[in-house]
This record gives sequence, structure tokens and C-alpha cells, in this order.
Amino acid sequence: MANISESRFLLASLHIDAILRETSIARRRSRLKAVKDGAGLRDAYGATLERIKVQGGEKTKLAMATLMWICHAERPLQVDELRHALAVEIGVTDFDSENAPSIGALLGCCQGLITVDKEASTVRLIHFTVQEYLCAHSDLFCHPHSTIAEACLTYLNSPQVKSLSSHTSPDNQTIPFLNYSSRYWGAHANRELSSHTRALGLQLLSHYEDHPSAVSLFEQALPTQYPAGTCPSPHFSGLHCASFFGIDELVASLTSAQGCKLNQGDCAGHTPISWAAKNGHDGAVKILLRQEDVDPNKPDDLGGTPLSWAAHNGHEGVVTLLLGREDVDPNKPDDLGGTPLLWAAQNGHEGVVTLLLGREDVDPNKPDYLGGTPLSWAAHNGHEGVVTLLLGREDVDPNKLDDLGGTPLSWAAQNGHEGVVKLLLELNDVDPNYPDENDRTPLWCAAVEGHEGVVKLLLERNDVDPNRLEMGGQTPLGGATVSGHEGVVRLLLERNDVDPNRPDKHGRTPLGCATFDGYEWVVKLLLGRNDVDLNRPDNQGSTPFSLAASNGHEGVVKLLLGRNDLDIDRPDNQGCTPFSSAANHGHEEVVKLLLERDGVDPNRPDENDRTPLWCAAVKGHEAVVKLLLERNDVDPNCRDEHGRTPLGCAAAWGYEGVVKLLLARDDVDPNYSDRYGQTPLWWSASQGYEGLVKLLLGREDIDLNRPDVDGQTPLGSAFDNGHTGVINLLQARISMETADAQPSLQL
Repeated sequence: MANISESRFLLASLHIDAILRETSIARRRSRLKAVKDGAGLRDAYGATLERIKVQGGEKTKLAMATLMWICHAERPLQVDELRHALAVEIGVTDFDSENAPSIGALLGCCQGLITVDKEASTVRLIHFTVQEYLCAHSDLFCHPHSTIAEACLTYLNSPQVKSLSSHTSPDNQTIPFLNYSSRYWGAHANRELSSHTRALGLQLLSHYEDHPSAVSLFEQALPTQYPAGTCPSPHFSGLHCASFFGIDELVASLTSAQGCKLNQGDCAGHTPISWAAKNGHDGAVKILLRQEDVDPNKPDDLGGTPLSWAAHNGHEGVVTLLLGREDVDPNKPDDLGGTPLLWAAQNGHEGVVTLLLGREDVDPNKPDYLGGTPLSWAAHNGHEGVVTLLLGREDVDPNKLDDLGGTPLSWAAQNGHEGVVKLLLELNDVDPNYPDENDRTPLWCAAVEGHEGVVKLLLERNDVDPNRLEMGGQTPLGGATVSGHEGVVRLLLERNDVDPNRPDKHGRTPLGCATFDGYEWVVKLLLGRNDVDLNRPDNQGSTPFSLAASNGHEGVVKLLLGRNDLDIDRPDNQGCTPFSSAANHGHEEVVKLLLERDGVDPNRPDENDRTPLWCAAVKGHEAVVKLLLERNDVDPNCRDEHGRTPLGCAAAWGYEGVVKLLLARDDVDPNYSDRYGQTPLWWSASQGYEGLVKLLLGREDIDLNRPDVDGQTPLGSAFDNGHTGVINLLQARISMETADAQPSLQL
């Protein structure tokens, strides 16, 4: 018998290893299917469980309890959570953390069926198929949810937990099981409520408001309002808790108790019926509504009523119960102005919307504080079914504006909800051109977001204006171009009535926008139109070509150079040509392309007399400077309006590479001074650039002593600024050239 068990276990281990070696879920399923069709799941997992049982005693008990917790827990358990959960002894009042088994013991007794996810620090089954197998064999665990609920409640009722402060959040490291047991005992009890679980639950809830579990549950239920450690006292009673979980028997027991406060709000203003409604517990709501003094309209601190929360979360049963009460206000807004209908519509709960619209006293157009109606929110979020229901009402206004000027159609178009757009366009009274407060039409919104399907639907309408400008002066074509949506651009350009040259408020055409951003395919599409103005400048005088050159978009530059009607050297308002812009920004490849073309003047200055070479030198773009200096027709001594040469600028900014390239030209004058009398050597000495001083001193024709307009020489400037290294270099050169070496020399 032992040999048979050993063989089956070995076979099971081989099957499990084979499954886990597969690299994808699909391949693992395929391998598992092969195992199932062959040796069977009993040989893969069943034999392992048999091996676990053969261990006997505490090991078997611990292993099965571990598997039960992992299989039936409401969420993955952290390592210490599971250890402390297993340390609970049902029927024993005290909790002893020293009873917690080690993770090594758990891994060992479970015979390889569990593992620790190191990244998440959780304990899990080795594969999802193990979960499927365990759940399929319900006889493995006796009443698992009731057992887990009893363990949670035993733990929460222990003196060790009750002694914790209820005014602060406990440290999860010292008491790791508190969060899970507080948050999920009710979920397990709701699935299986034994008499023992009921008794333990009533024991906990009888003094719940001062229990640390109340703080833990409340902070987990409202994490955005009350992050951990921020809720000093939630005022969360036992009835609040029972209603939160929807445990009908406990709700009934607590409501019948003397002194029960049915309408007491917690620190967020939620009443017991509010929690039951919010979580969709029909039975609990029904019990609470039977109480004579219950207030079904009492709002929480955000103005939310039980009906609005039930509608918000789509709980049709609760909504039906509440609407059956004559004293329930179906139009009561919360602090954001949202009515139950608006919340249901916004979240796409068709059943709840149907229930609310069935009431004659429900206002289907009531807006929230932003002016958004149920229809506009449903359209905004793309809930076609809800939109259909609302449009079926004659009193629903399909064009109603919100406070931002948006219509249901514009919101649907902006978010790309084709089905909703189609529904709205089928209505004769919907204006497809209605702009919002920024003059953005539905077409513009869809175009700028790249929603091709919506754009197509709108362009099929003869009454849609494809050229209407938004507040920034941008057309739908311009918006799509700026965003780089090629498909939308293509759709718009297929319309003969689309103006491809309509500029925005900056004077920039769609082609200018596309060349600025380097969208080659969009440029191609635009150039495919014969009526595109290739050379139209924007408000700064920049043409599409100059924008492409300035930003270094080689592909776009090549496309534009292929046009015979291109004005290749057209300057902008500052006199800067496309070539000069490319040189100024160091775009070497664009400079190469332009130098190969006729009609480009490499010396053309801007309005400040700055040539392309000057611009490249002052920015330190060595590669561009080298390209230009290889041309015999480039003037290396050009001056700007201040008389500064490329060499003087490069020396002033310390660009050694550029200075070296310029000094390699025999026709470069190293002694040109600007209007202030400052030479390249003066600038290098003044800034302390020893390397540049050495380069300039390498020229035999260098003037060591040329003063500026204030009479200061390079040596004097170096002295004033304390550049010892430069002083030594200059004095050494002066000593070589002056036999007397007068120290008073030009100091």
C-alpha cells in the first residue's frame, strides 16, 4: 500500500512540475487538459492531498486549514496575516501570537501546493488550477466561510484586540490580522451564518463603537475620505457594521434591541440604512424600512441619501424598495447637485434609470452644480442604453448646455462614443455645430482627440461646418494636425469644402503646424491638396519650410524641397532664413540638404546682421561651423550689429572646437575688435579660457596688446579678473617678443 501511494505521489509531482514549466497560461491549460484526459486530476492534485493527509496529526490539520484560507479568503493574504489567522483557536478566548506557525512549516506541510509571492509578500497556491480543483471538491473543507468568520470574530473578541486603542490605527506589523478580520468577517458570515457565528457577531457588535475593529473597517470602507490613521473616532455602531455587511439576522436582532439608534450617523454622516443601500443589501434595507422611526432620506456629510447611493452603485432591488416609500424624495440632490437619476445615468445603470424614469415626479433634466444633466453625463461616459432610455422621454432636452457650454453631443464626440453620437444625430432637433464656451464644436472636439469614427459620422451631415474656428482660431483640421491624427486629417481633406490654409490665432496654417511638429505623413496628406499654400507665413513671418528647418525635421524638409513652388530662402520678420534657423539650432543634416540647393545664400544676414555662420558659432555648433567653413563663399569675418565676428563670439563663450575651426582659415582675422574694442584674445583672457588663449597665441599675427575702448589690454583684463594661468601665458609671450620685458607694458 505504501509503495502504491509513493508511486502516485511521484506521478503527481511530475505532472505538477510539467504544468509549471510551461511559459504561458494557455500552454499550462493545454498541459493540464492533457493531464486531465490522461492520468486525471486526481493523480496530479488528489495524490498530493492524499500525501498531506498521510502526514497525520497537526501537520494535516495545519495544511488543510492553510489551503482553506488561501482558497476561500476574500483577497490574497499577507504572510503574517495568514500565520496569525491560523494561530486563532476557535472556542478559546485569548489569542496567543506565539501559536502562529512559521512560513516554513506551512510550505512544508502543504507539500508544494502553496508558495510565497515575494513581490507582493502574499501566500498563494502554486497555480490557478489548484484553486479550481479545491473549489470543485467542496467536501474537502467543512463550512469554510463559517469557519473563517468564526476565526475572525474569535480574534476580534479576544482581550488582546479589545485592549487596543480605538482612537488610533494599530500597527499592522504588530497585529497583522486586524485589517482582514475587521473588513471581511461579515462577508464570510453572509455566505454561511452558523449559530456560533451569530453569537460571536452579536458579542462583537454589542460594544462595537469603541472597538478598534470599527476604526479599521471604517478606514477601509472610506479610504479616500479617511486614510489610515486619520479617523480618531468613526462613531460606527454595531448596527452600522451589520448593515454594512448586510447580515440580516444581526440587523434584525440589533434593531429590536432597546435604545437602538436607527438614524445615527457615523463621522461621515452615513446612517445604517445608508450603508445597507450603498452596498446593495436588499434584506437589510427591508428590515430597516420596517422600523417606524427610520429616516430613509437622511443625507450623509456629502449630501448623499440612501436612494442616491443605491442608484449610484446600480442596486436595483434597493432602489425598488426605497421608491416604494411615499416619503422618499427621488429628486433630492447631494452636495454636488447630483440626483439619484444623474448618478445612475452617469454610471450606466440602465435598470435603475428605468425604475427612476417610471416615476412621474422624477425630473430627467435636473442638472448638477456644473450644469450636467443625466443625459449629458450618460453621453459623456458612452452609456448607449441609458442615452436611449433618456431620449425616449419627450421632456428630455438633447441640446441642454452645462456650465462649460458642452452639449451631450459635444461630450460624446470628445470622448469618442460613436454609438451615442449616432443616437443623438438621428434627432432632428440636435444642432451638430453647437459650440461650447470656447467655441469648440463637436467636430473640433472629435478631430483634436483623434476619434475617426465620430469625425466620419459628423462629416456625413450636410449641415456640419468643417471650417468653424474655436476660440484659439483653430479649425478641426488644424486641431487634428497639431495632435498628429493622420486618419482624421485624411477624412477632413477628402472634403472639398475644407479650407487647408485657414490659420489659427498665431497665423499658422495646418501645414505650418504639421511641419513645426515634424508629422511627415500629415505633411504628405496636406501637400496632396493642390490648394495648399506652401509659403504662407505665420504672424512671425515663419513659413512651413522655415518651421521644419528650425526644428530639424529632415524628413519634412525633404518633402518640401520636392516642391517646385517652394520659396527656399524666404526670411521671417526678423530677417532669419530657413537656412539660418537650421544653422542657429545646430541641425547639421538640414544644413547639408540646404547647402546642396541653389537659391540658398549662406551669408544672408538677419536684421541684426547675424549670418548663418555667426549663429552657429555663437551657439557652439561645431559640425555646422565646419560645413560652412568648407565653403569658399562663406565670409568667416562677418560682423553683427555690435561688430562681433564668429571668432569673437566663440571666444567669448569658450567654444574651443569652433575657435580651432575658424583659426584654421587663413582669411580669418584674429584681431577684429567689436564696437567696444574687444578682440577674441581680450574675451578669452577676460573669461580665463586658458585653452583658447593658447590657440590664439598660436597665430603669429595676433595682437597681444590691443586695448578695448577703455584702454584695457588682454593682460590687464586677465589681471583684473584674477586669471593667473592666462596671465602667465600672456607674460611669457610678451617676454619672448619684447627684449626689455618692461613690466609696465600696457598694464
